[in-house]
Amino acid sequence: MEHKVNAPAAVGYGYSVATGLGFEAAIERARSLLKDEGFGILCEIDVTKTLHEKIGADFRPYRILGACNPHFAHRALNEESQLGLLLPCNVVVQEEHGSTVVSAIDARPLLGVVGNPSLLGIADDVNARLHRVLDAIAQQ
Repeated sequence: MEHKVNAPAAVGYGYSVATGLGFEAAIERARSLLKDEGFGILCEIDVTKTLHEKIGADFRPYRILGACNPHFAHRALNEESQLGLLLPCNVVVQEEHGSTVVSAIDARPLLGVVGNPSLLGIADDVNARLHRVLDAIAQQ
């Protein structure tokens, strides 16, 4: 199978890449790459399962990984005590139009809503790490 390498595409509030990996393999690869970048997974939401259990809806494979880098979270929470309302940084793995797509939040507009310029450097550091994760997944 030929794997298409692509750069993360902006989706307005995040970035997205297609990968040649299957759904479950993409989740495991994302977990591993996030760990390499200093992120842990605080929560995982299986949207497909939840929608089926709660409302009986069938939905494509869709998983949300709530990723957190404790160093960045600590710095940001020291700047803004209520910032936990915007955490963690979500990474989504889904099947879309026959492909596996991995997306990550753009931390700059997310943290930008706070209006505290000192958070923008943290957002840029988070984005650099998330972009490396997406770049590596796109090469799979």
